[in-house]
Amino acid sequence: MNTSATPPLDDARAQTFAAAFKAIGDNMDTVIQGKRDVVDLSLLCLLSSGHLLVEDVPGVGKTTLAKALAASVGAQLGRIQFTPDLLPADVTGVSVWNRNQATFEFRPGPIFTGLVLADEINRASPKTQSALLEAMAETQVTVDGVTHILPSPFMVMATQNPIEQEGTYPLPESQLDRFLMRISVGYPSRADELDILETHQEDGIVGRLGAVASVQDITAMCSIVATVRIAPELRAYLIDIAEASRRHPSVSLGMSPRATLSLQRVARARAAAAGRSFVTDDDIKATASSVISHRLLLTADAALKGVSTDQVVGDILRAVPVPYDRV
Repeated sequence: MNTSATPPLDDARAQTFAAAFKAIGDNMDTVIQGKRDVVDLSLLCLLSSGHLLVEDVPGVGKTTLAKALAASVGAQLGRIQFTPDLLPADVTGVSVWNRNQATFEFRPGPIFTGLVLADEINRASPKTQSALLEAMAETQVTVDGVTHILPSPFMVMATQNPIEQEGTYPLPESQLDRFLMRISVGYPSRADELDILETHQEDGIVGRLGAVASVQDITAMCSIVATVRIAPELRAYLIDIAEASRRHPSVSLGMSPRATLSLQRVARARAAAAGRSFVTDDDIKATASSVISHRLLLTADAALKGVSTDQVVGDILRAVPVPYDRV
């Protein structure tokens, strides 16, 4: 496909997009049993040219999810284990003096891969965490005043354990806002866990997962997402949701314009994945919590009462009327 001038999405191309989306999801399903919603959301994040924060307890398949996604789309996976002693240069790379050339030579770090797994990101210091900000926002890295462009498509999938607090550095709101979506894998059902015991008897099953799409296919699909139509009434609906988040009594910091744009982008990707050339309000509702919840800051009183940001998003979606309910 030619991505230089992508025409508006029609029904035929939307069906082709949906078929490719399903093929990638089915491939990932072979190693991520019983979590098709998680698989689909991670894939929507990639096709929306965004970054993903996976927040869950250890051992539920966060790393496997990243490996399966990278393998399914033929992307190179770079893994960074975040620890308190990790330095920014360990992420971005470093300039090394080359005696033979009598010049500094840049040696790229693990950030220079198509999909970067930032494992336990909240265990590194804020200074090291900030090494990701330029890469996530601008798809580039600046070292010693020289800017290096990262590969395309580029996605950071970061994980953090919400249970352990000792030795961690909570991500600031500015960095959380760089993540397009936040998801939780959760424990599998009994039947799915039995399937996992059967499927994962052998080591290295993810390593044998073949690619069902190429990096070029993903780049083309990302371009297609931007051509999905969204009606003016639904754009107004997005703004109504954002304004409701800013007025909600349990919220001290509501949605930013970047959050509104992010929700529109993911809703477009979901519409294309469903084989449609246009967005519906269901696309917005289905992805709202994953896109919005980590961007909201609760009031101290709401936090003490145990209110969650997911509950707040639910309140907002129930309170804001959809366009066709308006007089």
